Amino acid sequence: MKKRVVITGLGLVTPVGLGKEAFWTSLVNGRSGIVSISRFDASELATKIAGEVRDFDPLNYLDKKEARRMDRFTHFACAATQMALEDAGLTPEGLASETVGVIIGSGVGGIETVEEQARVLFSKGPSRVSPFFVPMMIANIAGAQIAINFGFKGPNLTTVTACASSTNSIGEAFRLIQNGEIEVMVTGGTEAPVIPLAMAGFCAMRAMSTKNDTPDKASRPFDAERDGFVMGEGAGIFIIESLEHAQARGAHIYAEVAGYGVTCDAYHITATDPDGAGAAKAMEMSIKDAGLNPEDVDYINAHGTSTPIGDTSETKAVKSLFGSYAGKLAISSTKSMTGHLLGAAGGIETIACALAIETGEIPPTINYENPDPECDLNYVPNKSIRKEVNVAMSNSFGFGGHNATVLVKKYQ
Repeated sequence: MKKRVVITGLGLVTPVGLGKEAFWTSLVNGRSGIVSISRFDASELATKIAGEVRDFDPLNYLDKKEARRMDRFTHFACAATQMALEDAGLTPEGLASETVGVIIGSGVGGIETVEEQARVLFSKGPSRVSPFFVPMMIANIAGAQIAINFGFKGPNLTTVTACASSTNSIGEAFRLIQNGEIEVMVTGGTEAPVIPLAMAGFCAMRAMSTKNDTPDKASRPFDAERDGFVMGEGAGIFIIESLEHAQARGAHIYAEVAGYGVTCDAYHITATDPDGAGAAKAMEMSIKDAGLNPEDVDYINAHGTSTPIGDTSETKAVKSLFGSYAGKLAISSTKSMTGHLLGAAGGIETIACALAIETGEIPPTINYENPDPECDLNYVPNKSIRKEVNVAMSNSFGFGGHNATVLVKKYQ
């Protein structure tokens, strides 16, 4: 018999706040974390705005020497893990190290380190490149550093599936516990792409919003005037455990992870399949995996990036799977406030689903002002709503056609 899997600890480093309280308060009050870029001079870029993490000091979580040898994406991951462990009431000393695993998603890993060391190479020569360059930039190092810092010796993996990375990490961690291979997993995602190189690359693709004069209005999922996504950075890490392990220590349970679906469009390197078939199949798989029916779902935290094609495709996917019930679903895109954290998006958005279940509040899609006839579902426009949420799902779709859905439900 498969084991039940529950969420017991939450850790967040996001553009709308550090920690679950700040994060959730911002979301339910519709506060945007998107600002004019301050980390570097963005004046030559077409997009000059992003969801920046502010008031974050890695030295609050890491030794100074260690922090110097880590990329920003690893800083975020280690900090969010510490928060999640504290929230779960767990300490490394109180855990058998081999019973704890780590699966972290990241789309681009230590890209800031790549940019910095490439600059060193071309300006000062190869002898000046840091010996820490490779272990700072490889995508798996966030999970490795979590294991090293906290002494976790269970399975340690990294998923790299573009914007679906952390949703895949959650799903794979869920399966390891469900199949009885491990008792506790640290999972989620981390990303730190608000740097000139990454921003320039997405600008070249014309994928991002250019509403630079009104940063807090730029990310507008499902709105008729959406013109592209807004980059974000941060980490969403949480603790999942087998139900037996959580019960044995009297843990607080936020929600139960109950289903996971994963597919590929096999359509295009960047564009989503316009009819949303792959996305619909991932959602359907997660529902079947949980032993539920489509009509059992109360809330969808949509991928909803604020791109013209992507939002329309996701709406079609929802309609094709849910049929007439689609109009009764509450759907929101919290990317309207956080921006798009790329490989970390699913981490913070699955946490948003767990908190919606815990609090009975559904965060809004802000900046929804001009209805799009092709996006005509209930996107919880502009203001949060109070509603009992028994079942919620988080969607993530990435370049390459990667589709992933995690379904969480109220623990009973």
